[in-house]
Amino acid sequence: MSPRATDTGRLTGTLAPRTRRLVYGEQSPDEIRRELEPITTVDLAHVVMLTECGLLPGEAAARLIDAVRRLRASGFRELEGLDAPRGAYLMYEGHLSAVLGEDVGGRLHTARSRNDIKATVTAMRLRDELSGLHGQLMRQQGVLLSRARAYAEVVMPVHTHFQPAMPVTYGHYLAGIAAALDRDLAALRHTVGELDRCPLGAGAVAGTDLPINPERTALLLGFTASPLHATDAVAARDTVLRALAVSASAAVTLSRLATDLQLWSTQEFGFVAFPERLVGGSSAMPQKRNAFLLEHVKAKAALAIGAWTAAASAMKSTPFTNSIEVGTEAVSAAWPALAAVRDAILLGQVLVSGARPVAARMEARAAEGFVTATVVANRMVAQGVPFRTAHHVVGAAVRRAVESGNTALTAGAPLPALRDVVAELNRGGGPGECGKTVDALRGRLRDHAEWAASHRARLRDAHRRLDAEAQGIVARYAPGGTR
Repeated sequence: MSPRATDTGRLTGTLAPRTRRLVYGEQSPDEIRRELEPITTVDLAHVVMLTECGLLPGEAAARLIDAVRRLRASGFRELEGLDAPRGAYLMYEGHLSAVLGEDVGGRLHTARSRNDIKATVTAMRLRDELSGLHGQLMRQQGVLLSRARAYAEVVMPVHTHFQPAMPVTYGHYLAGIAAALDRDLAALRHTVGELDRCPLGAGAVAGTDLPINPERTALLLGFTASPLHATDAVAARDTVLRALAVSASAAVTLSRLATDLQLWSTQEFGFVAFPERLVGGSSAMPQKRNAFLLEHVKAKAALAIGAWTAAASAMKSTPFTNSIEVGTEAVSAAWPALAAVRDAILLGQVLVSGARPVAARMEARAAEGFVTATVVANRMVAQGVPFRTAHHVVGAAVRRAVESGNTALTAGAPLPALRDVVAELNRGGGPGECGKTVDALRGRLRDHAEWAASHRARLRDAHRRLDAEAQGIVARYAPGGTR
């Protein structure tokens, strides 16, 4: 073990092995790679910036870049088995000093701290996670809107308080789910936008007096701006809370969709059927055909809700400065929750795509459920009858029909076919406007897709720019390079 691994100058000892494992984990090869891959991306940008600012000699920069790139190419194999008494990052930095000499490796940490590095890595990972969620949620929207258009004329009853309420269509219902998820798409975009400021440069908590160029590292890492306030940059993880909140919102909407589809796929309802690839059987009951995937969708929302609660609880009442409770413990709850929401969306895509409405059953239940009662009352209103009077008259007619075992209303003039009745519900976002609704949401989806494409292009450009700049330093300053 290098003396630097345990002797920091101020401290000459470190955590005992068991405590170290509790804090830093087992540091397996996969864990080391996952932790150091983004950190080394930050390092390359930092080295480029330090070199341009004259804070790092070109020869030292070239050697650092070459060493970091070799480590990345090998999957950090050279670090396997090394002691890490203060975590993987300082083990990796110590390795660079051991290999390159402290006059080179010891310069890497110039004008920064683990605090702003960690905040930057968190922002980069969160940016990637939310961009991925946004992409999958757009695919979910595409499926919903495709099916909404295909089933825009499949009449069904909509329920309130679990009782038949009014006639709509299955396509209109799916468009409603899409309308709710559109707001989550917009909120995801907003949250990704909050990650446009790169924390690197904030240092430990108060910036630095060294002449660095934080705007340069921000650009190389795909951000658009440097820190506005150093303490905020390392202290705040409120964007993590917003990310969990919007993800939970999308998952809750999908859980409500799953609840409806599960209810409608029961024998008692018989509104929706799923192909065998989306159902399961029972180990004990031969007749069972369980739409069990819907239960996974319903449950996964709980992980996002729980993660928000855990993260907010960890952050609550902490000092507004760099804090382990905030930067490490609270953030750790986010990643499995975001993965669960992603899985819920992926399941939602195949379930909405595979579900088939049983049109005859839906229409029959609509006809039997007195769902045209409000329409009958409204027709009386159109003839000059006060609504409250019409409401009473039609309600009495329903009572008489139920008592006589009839499913037809006798109040008012006969109504046209159910499909025509639904088509006339064309104000206030009713099912008669389903085509208009779908068109508007498709326009919104195109806008979301254009934003996503622009965002991906910006990150690709930053990646290429960083590679080119790092390679340029090596070509210029490495032995045999052209100065």
